[in-house]
Amino acid sequence: MKFSANLSFLYPELGFLERFAAAARDGFPAVEYLGPYAEPKQRVAEALAANGLVQALFNVPSGDWAGGERGIAALPGRSDEFRTGIATALDYATTLGCEKLNVIAGLVAPGADLEAMEATLVDNLRYAAPRCAEAGIKLLIEPINLRDIPRFFLSTTAHAERILERVGHDNLYIQYDLYHMQVMQGDLLPTYQRLRERIAHIQLADTPGRNEPGTGEINYGFVLPAIERLGYDGFFGCEYKPRAGTSAGLGWMQPYLRSA
Repeated sequence: MKFSANLSFLYPELGFLERFAAAARDGFPAVEYLGPYAEPKQRVAEALAANGLVQALFNVPSGDWAGGERGIAALPGRSDEFRTGIATALDYATTLGCEKLNVIAGLVAPGADLEAMEATLVDNLRYAAPRCAEAGIKLLIEPINLRDIPRFFLSTTAHAERILERVGHDNLYIQYDLYHMQVMQGDLLPTYQRLRERIAHIQLADTPGRNEPGTGEINYGFVLPAIERLGYDGFFGCEYKPRAGTSAGLGWMQPYLRSA
């Protein structure tokens, strides 16, 4: 199995660019994160190359994250900003050799028009999907649970399926986060089996707590091999909060690496 270190979560004691070397030392072949935009793209590319890492995925610019925003793709009136963000994301992705970009939908404001939000999201994805396709990059959307991010617009695989159908472009996929979907709906394996042709990336954490696998209720010893048997050959993104240090807590991964 192939695991990707999510550098927005792992190695929090280190600076962003220092985390690349730490991930490589711990045996990760790939990295991902919320976004690289605070650093010049060439410096990020150098960190990848110096440590022999693959860039698995990152998010399209998602608004004022520090100020509490969680994406802008579904927010009426922000489409110009979203489209500028797509251009920025494609510029970084091309430099970093990243083949997958993830879109964060945004929050539902009190009294918001949900139909207008969905129409905005669909329109923005119709704009972005073909442009990503031209660059050889897959575009993804991610359902996120409402416990961690209350009022998030896109929170179930059923809603994500509807968005894919409405957009109607073959370069739009689902990012399937096992943690988020366990919180929202469970039924992880049957859902993956049904949607596997539409899922382009998988992330993981255990619940409750969003810590490493083996600390909560998800039977990863059953789930991950089953997903692999169903044909998934991409990276499993490790997007969890280390309980007692990232490196010290990686014992959970060893059985999967020995098995592979």
